[in-house]
Amino acid sequence: MSFPRTSNSAAKPGVNPWLVAVVISMATFMEVLDTSIANVALGHIGGSLGASQSQATWVLTSYLAANAIIIPISGWLSNTLGRKRFYMICVALFTISSFLCGIAPSLGVLLFFRVLQGAGGGGLAPSEQSMLADTFPGKYFGMAFAVYGIAVVVAPAIGPTLGGWITDNFSWRWIFFMNVPVGLLSLALTQRMIQDPPTDPTAPRKTIRVDAMGFGFVVLAFGALQVVLDKGQEADWFGSPYIVVFLALAIAGFIGLIVWETMIEKDPVVDLTLLRNGSLATSMGLQFVVGFVLNSTTVLVPLLAQQLLGYDATQAGLVLMPGGLMLMVMMPVAGGLVRRVQPKYLMASGLAVLTLSLVMMSGFTAQIAFHHLLWARLVQCLGLPLFFIPLNTIAYGNLPPGKSNQASAMMNLMRNLGGSIGIAVATTLLVRRAQIHQVYLAATATRANLPLMRQLRAGGGFTSRSLMGFYNQIQIQAAMLSYLDVFRILTVACVIVIGVVLLLRRVRKDVEPVMGH
Repeated sequence: MSFPRTSNSAAKPGVNPWLVAVVISMATFMEVLDTSIANVALGHIGGSLGASQSQATWVLTSYLAANAIIIPISGWLSNTLGRKRFYMICVALFTISSFLCGIAPSLGVLLFFRVLQGAGGGGLAPSEQSMLADTFPGKYFGMAFAVYGIAVVVAPAIGPTLGGWITDNFSWRWIFFMNVPVGLLSLALTQRMIQDPPTDPTAPRKTIRVDAMGFGFVVLAFGALQVVLDKGQEADWFGSPYIVVFLALAIAGFIGLIVWETMIEKDPVVDLTLLRNGSLATSMGLQFVVGFVLNSTTVLVPLLAQQLLGYDATQAGLVLMPGGLMLMVMMPVAGGLVRRVQPKYLMASGLAVLTLSLVMMSGFTAQIAFHHLLWARLVQCLGLPLFFIPLNTIAYGNLPPGKSNQASAMMNLMRNLGGSIGIAVATTLLVRRAQIHQVYLAATATRANLPLMRQLRAGGGFTSRSLMGFYNQIQIQAAMLSYLDVFRILTVACVIVIGVVLLLRRVRKDVEPVMGH
């Protein structure tokens, strides 16, 4: 497929832009994969480095915290250093720190290099999406983003399976070493194929003025918020002074960021004035929902399989993997449909399919078969691209010139923030609802409960063994009911968002979206 080339293309002359779309997707696949691949290896990492399970989780939280801090300022860094230069710095930092993570001799050293890895990874996606927006004319952007979107949504789907297989068959260190050849290939191809557009205002500046105060507020706000989300449930949320202090710091950071960047700083590190763009602001809100639902269910489904169905890490990951194949099939389909169907109707259709998958999950039982889990995930992945592709087409459709870097950073920030909050809310509800259901089920265990009495007598009477078995069944049923509660809450949330999407204004078919330069 070809199209008229523009002077501001990120592709060097003579390079097919579709090759550029593939090249810049490589690094994002690697980075997004790293957010989930280490999940199933935490026990091995902790055992190898003499750390507890709780300490091993810092391998995840340190990466996410660094990621959350860099994403909102990546647009400014790209404008300041030059987009291609900044992108290659990020790829190089991610690749080098991945190797150093693999040879880390202690947990402290590993955490330090994970912070560097997260910092490098945080700047990749915004730069890549900006390159796509500048390279592909409006009517082709949907298809281009479909190619890129495969990396974004397939990576977390196969991450747990791949991480489990590598850990079981080799060593946890190889989940970091595998990034090195991909990173080196990405650097070589980027240098050969990609350029900073001549008319792009993101070209390097002669003088660099650093918004140190704005950067400080970003670090404070998002760093503290990440600690709250990661440790809230473990520390009993607002019952812990530790969590309250970090929440206060996060709120103070956000207030300071808004005041400083909008009222004082003339060259802000985060351009909050972009929120005046209705299409972008709405897309950011909906992107938050995508991250919330996708990440929470991606965590809950394999957790359910391991906790209640007895699956090991590799088997639990296999539940998610076919969904990645469905996404690979549906991304190009959605990219083609976005030029023929009103975006809001396509998005509503995707949400309706996503809602159907949540309804299927709400019908799970403690004896559910593997193929039922598989089908629910496949249906979910069938609907995601129908929502994901038109959403990003709308977001970049009428940006002011030179704002694609900042807009891309904000869109990625909302996806990650939605994912972090979604996981925190889902896991909290899971624990709290399980406690409620366990109390209720235990209250029904009286002599007046004839089925229970018959079951205990059949098991040998009121012995310690039969009572322990009964208590174990209560725990399993309470846990299952709590999963169903969370799936139903997500179902209601999706139905509400469908209504919001249908209220969006129609996009005129005779008007091509104009990409930011």
